[in-house]
Amino acid sequence: MFKMTSNKENQVPMERYMRNQFKFLGLKTPQRKAESKAYIKDSKKLPLPEVFQEIADLYKRDEREYQYVAIDMAYANVRRLSFEDIQSLTRYIQIKSWWDTVDTWRKIFGTFVVLHPEEKKRVFSLFYKHNNFWMRRLSIDLQLLEKETLDTELLTKAIEYDIHTDQFFIQKGIGWALRNYSKFNPNWVRKFVASHDLSKLAVREGTKYV
Repeated sequence: MFKMTSNKENQVPMERYMRNQFKFLGLKTPQRKAESKAYIKDSKKLPLPEVFQEIADLYKRDEREYQYVAIDMAYANVRRLSFEDIQSLTRYIQIKSWWDTVDTWRKIFGTFVVLHPEEKKRVFSLFYKHNNFWMRRLSIDLQLLEKETLDTELLTKAIEYDIHTDQFFIQKGIGWALRNYSKFNPNWVRKFVASHDLSKLAVREGTKYV
């Protein structure tokens, strides 16, 4: 069974940073990636059902770093995934949820829709209007790093659905999505902000560069 070391010196501050919601081994990202590198590399040779079993087993462990490794493994295998695989992975957005894992999972879903643009609307529909706000945050930030390929209709739908939601991470997500797209299309973002009744947080975050 895959196992990493621990660093007691880092445990308390890392747990405190996450509001003591999770236990930590105390491994910072470079050390975690170094210790899991071979394990992740070997996963690329496994049949996908075995990869999914490894991810499930990692997610059952108490220490937060194992969830990070699970996400790293999913990302390492993203080019092998089908829509059905992506759909099954959405369950982890709703397990031990906090911004650290949710935003890292976004990279897998966001990369998949770039690799398979014909599936973007189907992937978007997995998150849009979901009763779990972390899932809806993914609908807002699904296209976060896209530029000319970003579908403004989908982004608009996601934001408008949650425009008055009194949830910090939703409003932060709206601002994050607008801020990143403003780097590529500032005029669109200016017009969007001017024509929508956004929260102060979303406006502040979204107009940082415009």
